[in-house]
Amino acid sequence: MPRIAVVPGSFDPVTLGHLDVIGRAASIFDEVHVVVTHNPDKQAFLPVPERDSLIERSIEEARISGEIRIANWSMGLLVDYCQQVGAEVLVKGIRSSTDLSYETPMSIVNRNLGGIETIFMLPNPENAHVSSSLVRQVSELGGDISPYVPRAVATFLQSR
Repeated sequence: MPRIAVVPGSFDPVTLGHLDVIGRAASIFDEVHVVVTHNPDKQAFLPVPERDSLIERSIEEARISGEIRIANWSMGLLVDYCQQVGAEVLVKGIRSSTDLSYETPMSIVNRNLGGIETIFMLPNPENAHVSSSLVRQVSELGGDISPYVPRAVATFLQSR
């Protein structure tokens, strides 16, 4: 039976930190589902189809190998998606103690609701400060986002 992991996030847009987590998860698990989730507390910067495309192009660009599937989940609990695809693990990137404080209760609830474990991955130091919201802000103000995002994302956002 394959070991399946889910890497969820808004990926709005995908960053080099996201790719780092996806790549490391792909080296550990037989199959990785990169799941674009909807956060009702945030207004989306990019439409979901553009995020999907940028994730796919960025994974190809980074030459991340393995069985990687890109999916969307906007209705219901993430544990429901995990159970549908046979995943037993969520993989989350943690940049700071703030992320850990936010993610810990969700991890406990996901385990209680669906038996889904969460693995936290620390970032590479060069990506520890990068977030999608930071990238959006820098991009909207005309700054250079190329140190923080895959080339496909930088090119796409600069053309907007």
